[in-house]
Amino acid sequence: MKLTVSLQITLDGVAQANGGNNEELDPGFTRGGWAIGVGDAEAAGYILDTWRRADAFLLGRKTYDLFETYWGARSDDGGFGEAISSKPKYVVSNTLSRPDWEHSTVISGELTPELRALKAGSDGELLLVGSVALARWLLENELVDELNVIQFPVIVGQGESFLPRTGRDFALDLTESRVFPSGIVALTYRVGGRPRYA
Repeated sequence: MKLTVSLQITLDGVAQANGGNNEELDPGFTRGGWAIGVGDAEAAGYILDTWRRADAFLLGRKTYDLFETYWGARSDDGGFGEAISSKPKYVVSNTLSRPDWEHSTVISGELTPELRALKAGSDGELLLVGSVALARWLLENELVDELNVIQFPVIVGQGESFLPRTGRDFALDLTESRVFPSGIVALTYRVGGRPRYA
């Protein structure tokens, strides 16, 4: 199964609180909601199509709780709730034991072998959305096959970046790019190998 990380980010790489401020999830961060004022119907449709094509979702615990509250209880929501609720969801957590959201399975303990087994177990696409810290961990542990970055034309100047300042290096192969009327840019990269340096 192909593992795709799909994140909405700012031009300066911030990936947190795109939908609004949340003191519990993002304490001290006051520049949330940066995606709301920039979005357009074409970009929203693109993101929804990304969710709909996934065969399963991978989520960190905080994102899982947020999405369960927001998407799990909605039926008439423009399609996002249906797209994620109807598919298998794997939540990485050492504290959650019995998830209530339908089609949910907890992954805990030693993550790398469990995720490798999950990826090897079937065809299709396993999609990680949100879950910035988990996305970084997956990339660092070479479990990501594809990176789908939806970049919004805004600089927020603070916040948690998707990529750390130090870490492993990766070569990327651009497989798709789209520019939307609002200036949002969607970039899809195949992840593989190390870059060549001069």
